[in-house]
Amino acid sequence: QVQLVESGGGLVQAGDSLSLSCAASGRTDDNYPMGWFRQAPGKEREFVASISWTSSTIFYSDSVKGRFTISRDNAKNTMYLQMNSLKPEDTAVYYCAADPEGNWRSPGDWAYWGQGTQVTVSS
Repeated sequence: QVQLVESGGGLVQAGDSLSLSCAASGRTDDNYPMGWFRQAPGKEREFVASISWTSSTIFYSDSVKGRFTISRDNAKNTMYLQMNSLKPEDTAVYYCAADPEGNWRSPGDWAYWGQGTQVTVSS
């Protein structure tokens, strides 16, 4: 089992930056990828970014590419999401996930999830 806890959400203005963290505990000695997803009200959960254990493989959704940066520190069992140039359409609950099978962009293929952290971007 892997427990995930997100932190760092909040209310910011358009153009501002925000950094999210995801702390993992439990089965942290396995080499699993991690990822960020988000879900806006009335919408399906969507892929944001993912990162392999060694950080050698990173994917971003087209909507955040060039603005968001995913990273991880395995010594601290923590993954990060640096979000720059935030837009109102980035408003959502952001979830971290771990240990995917198959399609890393599909929420259904991830085994473990955090409770989420709210990010609100005002115009």
